[in-house]
Order: sequence, then C-alpha cells, then structure tokens
Amino acid sequence: MTTRRIWINARLACEARLQQIETEGGKITAIGPDLSQAGAEVVDLGGRLVLPSFVDCHTHLVFGGDRTGEFEMRLEGADYQDIARAGGGIKASMRFTRERDVDQLVAEALPRLDALLAEGTSTIEIKSGYGLDIESELKMLRAAKRLAELRPFRLRTTWLAAHALPPEYAGDKAGYIREVAIAGLEAAQAEGLVDAVDGFCEGIAFSAEELEPLFARAGELGLPVKLHTEQLTRSGGTLMAARHGALSVDHFEYATEEDVAAIAASGTVAVLLPGAYYTLNEVQKPPVAALRAAGVPMALATDCNPGTSPLTSLLMTMNMGAVLWGMTVAECLDAVTTHGARALGLGDVTGRLAPGLSADFTVWDAERPAQLVGRIGLNPMHMRVFEGAVTHG
Repeated sequence: MTTRRIWINARLACEARLQQIETEGGKITAIGPDLSQAGAEVVDLGGRLVLPSFVDCHTHLVFGGDRTGEFEMRLEGADYQDIARAGGGIKASMRFTRERDVDQLVAEALPRLDALLAEGTSTIEIKSGYGLDIESELKMLRAAKRLAELRPFRLRTTWLAAHALPPEYAGDKAGYIREVAIAGLEAAQAEGLVDAVDGFCEGIAFSAEELEPLFARAGELGLPVKLHTEQLTRSGGTLMAARHGALSVDHFEYATEEDVAAIAASGTVAVLLPGAYYTLNEVQKPPVAALRAAGVPMALATDCNPGTSPLTSLLMTMNMGAVLWGMTVAECLDAVTTHGARALGLGDVTGRLAPGLSADFTVWDAERPAQLVGRIGLNPMHMRVFEGAVTHG
C-alpha cells in the first residue's frame, strides 16, 4: 500500500500563492492551493522554496586515482593538449582506473556522489571512458550501477569508450572503434549496463568520420547518442550528431551558426559545461545568445571528472553559467532541471513539478531561485525528496 502525502505551504517559483503538492506511489498526483487532506499524511514545508530536484546530465563520476598534479602543470603554463600529449589527462586516468576493481571505484566515487545528492540532485548520468579496454569500461558501468544500489537517485549510464585512444591501439583508431568501442558496446548492452552512447570528437581524440560507425551501430541497437564536441576546436561533430538525432551535444564552445541551426532542427539539447571552461581558463565562450535566439534548450552540468572539471556542485555550476556566460537565473534553473532531464531522454519522467511525473523535488531555505544561483559556497537545502520519499532532511 502506497502512502498518500500532501506537502503543504510550498513556495513554487511560478506561483504567487503558497501551493500544496500531492504525491502517491512515487509520483506527483496533484498540485494546487487547496487539496483535500482527508486520509493523507501532511508535511508542512513552512513556506520554503520548492523546486524540481536537479539533474546532472553529464558526469564522469566513476574514475580511479588523482590528477591534481595537472592543476599545478596548468598553473605553470601547460594547456589541455600539452598535458594529454605528455601522457596525462584521460590516459593517466586510464592507468589508475584499470588498476582498480569495482569495489575500489565505488569507494572513491561515493564522496563525489554524496556531494551532488546533498545539493538536491536526484538524477545523474555517469559515463564510462577511463578504462579504454572492454573489461575496464564494463567495470566502470558496473560500479555506476552499484552506486545506484547504495544511494537513492536515478541513474543513466553512458558508454564512452571512444574517449581517447589507448597506447595499445596507437595509429589504429579504426581498429579501436571496431574492436573496443563497438564490440564493448554490444557487450554492455547485453549485460544491461548502457542507456546511451557518447564519443569525444576533437583533434586529440576522434573525428566525426571515425565516430560514424559507432553511432551507426548505436542506432541499430536502439540506443540514443550524445557527443562531446566543439570544445577545443571546431571539429564538425555537431553536424554528425544532429544527423543521428543526438540527445545532446556537450561543451559547444567553438560551435558555429551552422551548428546551432543543425541542433535547433534536430531537437538536440546543448549541454554547457562551465566547470571545464573555468578550470582550463578558456576564453572561447559557447554561443549562448545564438542558442537562445534559436530556441535551443540549454542544459548545465558539472562534467565532474578527475582533471578538467573536478566539480561536484550544481549550485556552483549555475552560478558559473550566469556569471561567465550571461545566462539568466531562469535559464540556469531550467538548465539543471527541465533541460537536463531532456538531455537524458527523461523529459516525461522528471525535471518538472507536474502531475504524472516522478515526485522528485527539493525544499530550500530560500524564497526565490536567485538566492541559489547568486550565492557562492552556501548550500541552503532543507530537504530532498526522491520518488516521494524524504532522503535528506
């Protein structure tokens, strides 16, 4: 028997009057100012701000080891590509990740996961991409699945074997895509480990042409795709991703008007990642104004990873989106709720407060969203509710 609850005195961002939220069976069943409380458990939210729980739609939360030495290298003048070509970056994480078993990966990821949950995040995407051989990539996704058994959140897993070329495939990108990225994807799907497929389209990784067979195979398997692209250079990956109806294109700093038009037509979300932009001290901003004008949904995500975005705060991510790129408070909030959910293909599941959607919401010691976006270093979360149950607070 499910519990029917009425959450009273909820301050919703779009309503002048305090509202009530009815939940039952893990879903929102009604929202209004005067719901019937007969037979229900009543929870008084005290006039606090209530928002949809956050969605972190792009993370590399599972990885082994520590790469803070690269932070010091960047302070001395090295850039992303210098570090990668010197054996750092993704390939350093590959060595650390291959050395660890699932239990070790889970233990290292839990503090990062807990930091996200403590700020009101209830849906998180976790990618593979640091194993770069079939078994190590599968091991990363098994660790992600274990995390979802240990903590209350909604997980979406992404196969990102096409993240970098490991040393054993030097000079043979086509062979790696065929023998690891595609063969491993088939194994991951057979094991029930994968929800989507991603790749890194960049000069230091793979070209759009090299990734095409992987995306074609994903389509044959019925899996949606997304793409890291236009981060460091204009790679042309956006046009390929749009042709495949990608859920999202991610980073997007060097995107052109043609790229914006392509994803506007394909219904693809632009996932912007200010943590990497900040950490790498980049100067090329994503085309926020062009995306806004074209009506392209913009999501924000932490891009939590060991090197270029060691970020575990969507509150800070929203602040960065506003301060660094001129996004409005409303855009930042939509970016980590409605549009973040859409970037994962979950727009009809979570990311909004509406009857029929999952009862995922967060209660804040605040009166308006600007108090979350405009502050730095303060977490005013009062309560996190996931699928109708209080998990924090």
